[in-house]
Amino acid sequence: MTDRFTLAVTGQSLIKYDIRAIRASAFQEVQALLHQADLSFTNFEGTILGSHGGWPLKGSFFGCSDPVILDALQGIGFRALSLSNNHAFDLGPSGVLSTLEEVEKRGFLHAGLGRNQFEASRAGTGTIGGRRVAIVAMDGGPGPDFMYAANVDVGRPERPGVNRLRLSQVIEVDDAAFGQLRSIRESVGYTAIDLTNDSQPDDPPLVDPLEEIGISRAIFKRADSFGRSVKIDENDLTRNLEAIASAARDGYLVIAYLHHHHWASDWYEVPEWVSGVARQCIDAGAAMFVSHGAPVLQPVEIYRRRPIFYSLGNFIFHVRSEKSTWRAPEVWESVVGLCSYGQDNDLIDIRFYPIVIGGEDGLKDRLLESRLVPHLATGERATRILKRFKEQSANLGAQIELEGGIGILRIC
Repeated sequence: MTDRFTLAVTGQSLIKYDIRAIRASAFQEVQALLHQADLSFTNFEGTILGSHGGWPLKGSFFGCSDPVILDALQGIGFRALSLSNNHAFDLGPSGVLSTLEEVEKRGFLHAGLGRNQFEASRAGTGTIGGRRVAIVAMDGGPGPDFMYAANVDVGRPERPGVNRLRLSQVIEVDDAAFGQLRSIRESVGYTAIDLTNDSQPDDPPLVDPLEEIGISRAIFKRADSFGRSVKIDENDLTRNLEAIASAARDGYLVIAYLHHHHWASDWYEVPEWVSGVARQCIDAGAAMFVSHGAPVLQPVEIYRRRPIFYSLGNFIFHVRSEKSTWRAPEVWESVVGLCSYGQDNDLIDIRFYPIVIGGEDGLKDRLLESRLVPHLATGERATRILKRFKEQSANLGAQIELEGGIGILRIC
């Protein structure tokens, strides 16, 4: 094992175009960062339309890409991918099989998809630059049950799909509202099927009947006050933590990855449940926790001398920006984190390089064609990105110093 190993992490890559021919110098600088690292990691936010075909399972937010975009990701410097996200099943099981086929053909280190649950849950492992590296990648949805991988069972074939961390939105209500909801449910006349996840009457219930009420796919919980929370499936969490722990015991530097859309109403706010999952992953042996979903850069936290990236926002984001949702400049800004590890996979420091997708010109005209690739940010924009990131991370105890247009977090 070499003394120092550098792992680059970026925002998610929702990529639909081959970007290798783009020669902007600021994009070349970003590529240089990825190639500088021993290993560069991103989330491939999509599915491949390949030899297995497939059918669109979504409406306006459906997306798929040709296999050549994997060549583009590899060409600009990525060798490790998470494949678990809300777009991974946009072509159904056929898209999952094509994605796996094309990713494996190119030799990517990958995790998060599988031909069954066992394979989807398994850590992707490899040796890079003398360092053993593993990825365990999860998706928390929300998404339909059928997008998640399943093992063969009696009278039932296996299902290719995504590695799941089942998360359920819980709406907390007081005693009075809880009683009213119970009365409404009884008046409507819910059946056994209705009370068991809208599926089959022999499926296990998702709720505690004394403290929770399930109506449609919503869970209402008796509480002292009104609010929202997330319920984590313990079986899914245990399965994924065991995969992390097993790889760590075997001496791998483990990347624990989670994609989810259970955001707080304020995109910059980190939900408490995410922090809980992140810490359990590190307690299990992960060398870092990386998350995407919220489309903005969220703070970094250091827990037990290991980094938690709550959201790295977007790195490549090939979506039309006419919708007001994507007009905020923060959606197009992030950082590339170069994480240096010593022997025994101990973190030494992280260097943060600010980026803006499309550069200054891309932010002005808002055309997708001007926002195809990330540019290394400079000047006032770089300072603004880094200062916001520094201030938010300081609230979680992470101390980032600004030096020469980059952020540096040192582990003392």
